[in-house]
Order: sequence, then C-alpha cells, then structure tokens
Amino acid sequence: MIIYKCIISNDEMFSDTFKVKETDSGIFFEVEGKTVTRTEGFDDALISANASAEEACEGNESATVSGVDIILNHKLQETGFDKKQYMSYIKEYVKMQHQQRNEAVWRNVQC
Repeated sequence: MIIYKCIISNDEMFSDTFKVKETDSGIFFEVEGKTVTRTEGFDDALISANASAEEACEGNESATVSGVDIILNHKLQETGFDKKQYMSYIKEYVKMQHQQRNEAVWRNVQC
C-alpha cells in the first residue's frame, strides 16, 4: 500500500486504496471517495458468547459516524478558513510546493 504524504508538512493525506488521479499541473491529486456511515462500538455477538441468564443485559454503547471515507480513514481535520483566508493559504502552499518540487528535481539531477 502506498501512503501519500504532504511534502511540506509530511502529514499523511490518503492512500492508494482510493482512486487517485494527478492533475495536469502535477501539484494536486484528485482522490475519489464516497459517503459512508459507520457504527462504532462493541457487539457481544462478535465474540460468540451466549448471554448469561443470571446477568442483566447491559446495553451496548455505540455511536454512528457519517462522512467521506477518506476523511474518516485518515482522521483528517476540518480547517476554519473563510474564503479570503483559504485563498491566501493556498497561494502560499502552492508556492512552497513548487519550491519543494524544484529542489527535489535539482537534487535528483545532481546525483
């Protein structure tokens, strides 16, 4: 399995278990995900145990989580940017991406 990481922050972004397409610029990836609903919790039926007649049945505490599978699998967090802040951030980010890629290409040529 291939884990894609950000070359600036080295954070895990996504893996090759999803459909991945590189954009024409080579800076961004398009990753195809789907909306899923998951139930988190423990189910007694999974351990193949019979409930005792003497014990009171305790309710299972389970939670249901809905979201895009890429975000849930990699525990990505939402940012609190408005449009102006996002545009400022993404311009700086793309500039740093270009710089990192050019340095990586330069290092490969030097070898």
